[in-house]
Amino acid sequence: MFTGLVQTVGSVARIERRGVDATLRIACSFEGYEHGESIAVDGCCLSVVASGPGWFEAQASVETLRLTVLGDRVSGDAVHLERAMRPHERMGGHIVTGHVDGVGRVVSHERLGDALEVAFEVPEALAPFLAPKGSICVDGVSLTINRATGVRFDVVLVPVTQSETRLSARGPGSRVNLEVDVLAKYVARLLGRPGVDGVAPGETGVTMDTLRKAGYV
Repeated sequence: MFTGLVQTVGSVARIERRGVDATLRIACSFEGYEHGESIAVDGCCLSVVASGPGWFEAQASVETLRLTVLGDRVSGDAVHLERAMRPHERMGGHIVTGHVDGVGRVVSHERLGDALEVAFEVPEALAPFLAPKGSICVDGVSLTINRATGVRFDVVLVPVTQSETRLSARGPGSRVNLEVDVLAKYVARLLGRPGVDGVAPGETGVTMDTLRKAGYV
């Protein structure tokens, strides 16, 4: 599990294609890797398969390359990195699983004093999970949604987010990894919202009647 607080910005040192899969070598300042540990790379949870001074390698499956922006990355590209959270650490962002739900795109930038307002567009299936003042993870960065309308939402990047991440450099048209709030996904599943994975149209999920029968109301 992650929090969406980027610990460092690394760079893609090498991408080695092996059929439909790929091995990524990431250059960064992390030390003391454990074989198999999880590291979020631009919000994608990957497992360390090899490491050395100033670098680690992780494998990306065809599914990961197809459904995330990792398939777009080339040598030299900057990537956001976060190691898995330990139980005793503070959770400064929100619960992030590292399982990307879809790819969105940057729509616009607007300078608001020292802050930067950035608007994004999401796949239609993710629109129900956008809520004003709710959480969303963009390229591994925990952000608070400022406004949400239809398939668009905007956030305000404060100076520290601009300096510690590369989100402000993602210009209009840039593709970004998106992970919506996992709690919202579970609520939608319980309520039987059509369109959510595993919920067919017509399913009712949790209703007042089922809550009443269970003794909750």
